[in-house]
Amino acid sequence: MVSDGGADWRETRQQAALAHAAAAQRRREAEQAEAAALISAFVAEARRRGLATTRLVARSYDGRARYRTSLHGWYIDRARSRAVDVDGRFHLLTVPRSLRARLLGADPQPDPAPLIVGEGARDGESLPLRIMLQRRLDAADADL
Repeated sequence: MVSDGGADWRETRQQAALAHAAAAQRRREAEQAEAAALISAFVAEARRRGLATTRLVARSYDGRARYRTSLHGWYIDRARSRAVDVDGRFHLLTVPRSLRARLLGADPQPDPAPLIVGEGARDGESLPLRIMLQRRLDAADADL
């Protein structure tokens, strides 16, 4: 009598893959919750210190075009490509080029904030969100 061990092996591998995916999802959710708490604390502290908000501007992916937005908040990096709005939402301020955005303005949607900004980027420069937000607070109303 020959048993089919291949089916058992496939089932075991499938269960392991599902468990791995579930663990990765839990890690992402925990990271997003921690980042959201950091941003919430940043907004509270920025308001307490009286940091001026500004109307946020989005740029095209290639950096050649600028689009106004309806968002107000604080840029948190020198490139002005990341910001936190007054409602405590994190935004990547890069959008596709479009005539519609040129005429009516861009509407960048909030993104989940990463704990390490720039992690995995090709330029190799990454910075913990906590440090980036603290630098913004320390700069007060001056440019970063």
